[in-house]
Order: sequence, then C-alpha cells, then structure tokens
Amino acid sequence: MYQHRAAPGGLRGKTVLLTGATQGMGFRLAFLLAARGATLLLHGRDQQRLAAAAGAIRTQAPEASVRTYRADLADLEQVSTLADTVLSVEPRLDALVNNAAVGGGIDPTVRQTSRQGHELRFAVNHLAPYVLTRRLLPLLVASAPSRVVNVASAGQAPIRFDDVMLERDYDGVQAYCRSKLALLMATFDLAADSVPHEFTVNALHPAHLMDTSMVRQSGFAPAATLDEGARPTLRLIADPELDNTTGRYFDRYDDQLAHPQAYDAHARARLAALTTNLTAPFLA
Repeated sequence: MYQHRAAPGGLRGKTVLLTGATQGMGFRLAFLLAARGATLLLHGRDQQRLAAAAGAIRTQAPEASVRTYRADLADLEQVSTLADTVLSVEPRLDALVNNAAVGGGIDPTVRQTSRQGHELRFAVNHLAPYVLTRRLLPLLVASAPSRVVNVASAGQAPIRFDDVMLERDYDGVQAYCRSKLALLMATFDLAADSVPHEFTVNALHPAHLMDTSMVRQSGFAPAATLDEGARPTLRLIADPELDNTTGRYFDRYDDQLAHPQAYDAHARARLAALTTNLTAPFLA
C-alpha cells in the first residue's frame, strides 16, 4: 500500500488545465498546484465564480500565473470551442485534469439531458472529457512528457448497451456510476493507443464521499475532506515516480482493479464506437 505523503517535486514551468476548478476538490487542488509553482488554466462554467477562484488563488500565491476559461461541459460545442481557445493561446500543456462532473442529482429520479440531447451524466462525465482530451492531444504531445488525469470514482456500474442513455427506469446515481465507468474505459483505451514517453493517462478515485456540494446534493453524508481527495490527485500530476505509469486506475494512492467491464474488450469496443459516433462532429 502506498504510504500517504505529499507529491514530491515542484511544478514551476509546468502548465496544468484543471476542469471544474471553481468549487469542491478542484478548487482545493488548484491551491495545491499554485503552491508548487504551476501555471494554472482554470475551467468553470460561470465567469464570476471563475474570477473569484482566480482571485483567491492569487491572494494566497501572489506569484502564481492563473488564466481562466469558461465553458459549459453539457454542451460539446462549447467543449470544442474551449479546446480551440486553449490551442490558440497556450504555448504548452503539461497536464490535463478532467475533474468536472455531475453527480446523482438532488432528485435522482429526474432524467436530464445535455445540449445535444444525451443523458447529462454520460455527456458531462464521459463525452466532454473525451472530446477535450482528444482535441488537446497535439498540445500535450508537443509538451511531452505530459499527463492526463481523469477523476473517476469507486462508484462504477456496468454500461447497458441496450439503454446507454438510461431512457428506462432512470436513476441518477446509477447514471453517475455508469458514466464514471465509461470514463475509465476511455482512459484505458487512450493509454493503449498512445506512446508512454509522449504522455501518460491515468484515472483515480480521489476519496470516498468528499465534502462537496455534489455529495451532499446526492443525499450522502461527507466522509472525507477536500484535501484528502486533492492530494492523491496531485500525486498523479506531479510525482516523478509515475513518469512511466499509464493506463491505471488508482483508489486514492493504491493501484487497483476497476469494474470487470473495464477489461472486457468487446464492451470497450462497443463504447468506443458509440463515443466516436457521438463526438465526431466536435473532433473535426
């Protein structure tokens, strides 16, 4: 078992794009990254909250370089535009942290959809990071060696390919768990298709039931602090011991097996084909 410790080494000269950076674990992680000298690209969907987050980080770390990018990840067109903007403005990208997510919802019986009409959790938690990552790969490769960190969850449920968008017997928590397994499957696929010395891609469950609005809105009692989740995530971004580690799932600090469906080649291929079809207009 990996012993808890702060991620070694600084991040000065490194640029990190962090989605979902205005609240919860993402906000706490942004402070840890700034303290280590990283140039921060903060993503959020509300400009005022983005400005407030950037201001708070600059107050605590006056030397930090912080830039903000607004996009609603429930709209793949905005995700595509976000990627275009980053590609046109940023000279390098050393790490992409796909942290933003939609939880089970205040009322898990209410099915919500994205701008493109997809089930909301599948869209935000899987399709959006897929599009963002794929679009930013040229910059990540140009900045090699770089890292992609996908914030997944220990809550994983198998995808039912006869009802991927959960149009029957909807349950928001199940939708969340399926979307996080989809994210894991995409993580493993990208790692298998990539060259490790160019970039690595890993996923993690940062902590069990962190003290976030997403957890509380889903009706669960928080069981972990934001710091307990941010530090294992920071490790995947910064720890030089993981320079050659890719295609893995971590439960906090420990390398673990994901749900069995994540290792099912047929299921992975079906999901990949579906994802490619749904996202093709935004990857051109």
